Amino acid sequence: MGKLIYTAIASLDGFVEDTQGKFDWAEPKEDVHTFINQLEDRNKTMLYGRKLYETMVAWESEDWLKDLPGYIQDYGRIWRSADKIVYSRTLKQVASSKTAIKSAFDAEEIKRMKDSLKTNIGIGGAELAGVALSYGLVDEIYLFLHPVVVGAGKPAFAKAIGPRLSLENTQRFEAGVVLLHYKL
Repeated sequence: MGKLIYTAIASLDGFVEDTQGKFDWAEPKEDVHTFINQLEDRNKTMLYGRKLYETMVAWESEDWLKDLPGYIQDYGRIWRSADKIVYSRTLKQVASSKTAIKSAFDAEEIKRMKDSLKTNIGIGGAELAGVALSYGLVDEIYLFLHPVVVGAGKPAFAKAIGPRLSLENTQRFEAGVVLLHYKL
């Protein structure tokens, strides 16, 4: 049975974007990027909302990666190899291979997917993850907190989760980033 894993990079005050929708402060250094690569490589299916998908689809092209460090190129390979499902009512076509569009999130379909897969499923985007959390579908959360306070913006958790989080692990990275790993 697969697990549904929510991974987010957030500011210390819990935002994944600032009020202008920017997240340039969240660019992971090599140690964080390498850890995320190892984590994401276990997710053979990725669930995205439209906005995050439109940001992530840049990884479909290898051209811009060729002169970048190997750990960044590795993430591109991981992203391209994963099956992707994009939840959107407005997106009509995809710009990446191995990608399907669904007009609505179906909790029962995700439960069946988790039951049928032997690999993990990643979920990206605070709003989509919030929906999955509200249905009790998320099994683990990897929250990478960056040492920056943005004050306002899009929160990493769009909905309340409740008191059922169990801290499994913490890890500190070089640039002051801290990982909080929770099981639900």
